[in-house]
Amino acid sequence: MFLKSLVVTGTLTAAAATAGSLATTGAVKSRWYQTLRKPAIQPPPAAFPVVWSTLYADIALASASVLADGAKLATDAPTPAENPARGYLGALAVNLALNAAWSWCFFRMRNLPLSVGVAGGLALSSVGLARRAGRVKPALGWLLAPYAAWCAFATVLSARVAALNK
Repeated sequence: MFLKSLVVTGTLTAAAATAGSLATTGAVKSRWYQTLRKPAIQPPPAAFPVVWSTLYADIALASASVLADGAKLATDAPTPAENPARGYLGALAVNLALNAAWSWCFFRMRNLPLSVGVAGGLALSSVGLARRAGRVKPALGWLLAPYAAWCAFATVLSARVAALNK
């Protein structure tokens, strides 16, 4: 069951990463991005691919475990509503859609206020994923905690960029 779940979560995660990459390709070197004022908390450009690759792998693996463990728990749950993994896949899909949408809002649409809103939604969604995962198995919730923390940081970073470039 884990491998089947990993194919699903890996595919969803790879799709989000690809969609985000398509929006970002070339945009980081654009005149618009280069002239944006950035806060002191902005990590160096080389950090982003390393962090995101690690987080995407973490999301796929942790989410596959949530789905596989949730399927086992479903046989023990008296009703489907009592399965702690119920709704996780949908929540993951929404989260990954927000994840990809941020890049499009920021880099392609160049809409800083909208990107702050999307980042905030992504941060809340990421905390929700970690909470849902933790209900299945606490260690899985902790495994997603760095993703939630990074998304919260990204929201602060987006807000600072927007504020500096009004």
